[in-house]
Amino acid sequence: TDNPSSSDACLSIVHSLMCHRQGGENESFAKRAIESLVKKLKEKKDELDSLITAITTNGAHPSKCVTIQRTLDGRLQVAGRKGFPHVIYSRLWRWPDLHKNELKHVKFCQFAFDLKYDSVCVNPYHYERVVSPGIDSTTSWTGNGGTPSYSSVGRSQEPTPPPLPAPQQQQNGRSYPQPPLHHSNHYCMNARLSPGPEFWCSIAYFEMDVQVGEIFKVPANCAVVTVDGYVDPSGGDRFCLGQLSNVHRTDTSERARLHIGKGVQLQCRGEGDVWMRCLSDHAVFVQSYYLDREAGRAPGDAVHKIYPGAYIKVFDLRQCHRQMHQQAATAQAAAAAQAAAVSGSIPGPGSVGGIAPAVGLSAAAGIGVDDLRRLCILRLSFVKGWGPDYPRQSIKHTPCWIEVHLHRALQLLDEVLHTMPLADPGSIN
Repeated sequence: TDNPSSSDACLSIVHSLMCHRQGGENESFAKRAIESLVKKLKEKKDELDSLITAITTNGAHPSKCVTIQRTLDGRLQVAGRKGFPHVIYSRLWRWPDLHKNELKHVKFCQFAFDLKYDSVCVNPYHYERVVSPGIDSTTSWTGNGGTPSYSSVGRSQEPTPPPLPAPQQQQNGRSYPQPPLHHSNHYCMNARLSPGPEFWCSIAYFEMDVQVGEIFKVPANCAVVTVDGYVDPSGGDRFCLGQLSNVHRTDTSERARLHIGKGVQLQCRGEGDVWMRCLSDHAVFVQSYYLDREAGRAPGDAVHKIYPGAYIKVFDLRQCHRQMHQQAATAQAAAAAQAAAVSGSIPGPGSVGGIAPAVGLSAAAGIGVDDLRRLCILRLSFVKGWGPDYPRQSIKHTPCWIEVHLHRALQLLDEVLHTMPLADPGSIN
């Protein structure tokens, strides 16, 4: 379909621009933000056309400034949240994990945010992302070193988050509550400690709650793998679901499989971060602890809808490693406190390090290896969503989905469990 122009109805312009969002924000917030902008530009047709051109061509064509009125404090309120306008729209259409201090305007932008004019340019392609040098894979990454260097990870993984985020971070949905980081010297990930795994991931395909076909393993030297709905695999970098047969296949799965099409691409970057590109004509739905944190949700609490054409980070190895340590330490401390309570000795204050009062000791002590393994797994459903917004409550009720086991993360988990073994949840040592 042709791209809309400024003379089209707001609704169709918003719909078109929604298709180009990067998936970091929830759908309703993105829609409100885009609707608000389109309405403000409706009287400035040349600027609205500039916005449409910039977004629908991914910045391939030069475009003019797209301006809105600067507010008194410089921030824009959308759906009850406040943030800097150029940051909000750059996150929506370019960098979902963008930090507010990472933007600088290009030379030809006349109304850039930091020029302090009454009008502010929010054209995402009039800004560039500024990052500091990447992390060397052989250096330690510890929990006490301030802000880490920035490679492909977002700034949201600061090892020592401030106790109260700055208001714009909070109101942009970018504050990430974490338990305190105890034993910060444990959070070093040194690539030299162990050779990387032979395969960087293995992918299992399911229809409803039934695994179909063999597990597909992706060699470490093959950084990009495509999972699609076709029948003709052309090597070790393509998992073709179209060729898999299932004697118990339902009509629902049969129909959904027809829409997988070009599917998704998964890319391993650095030591084990994972990015995903949606090549399908239909959205895919992802369960990802990294995206949960990006969206300010509790771990495992959300399902993330990723639109066609989006390229988005779905897994962060350092964040995963830190979560493993935190959960293992919490479980160990809780088990020790339980044991002390049973033996009649009273544990000293702070002995259950990092456990929020709302978390019961038995629940914390009950954290097991399976809970930690979940941190190393991505789940992705094609075509159909699940969760609170859909009739299907679990991914096991969706017609076609994959589970991706990330081997470097599992290898690190193995090392964590060797240094911090978990007690059997059923027993108190």
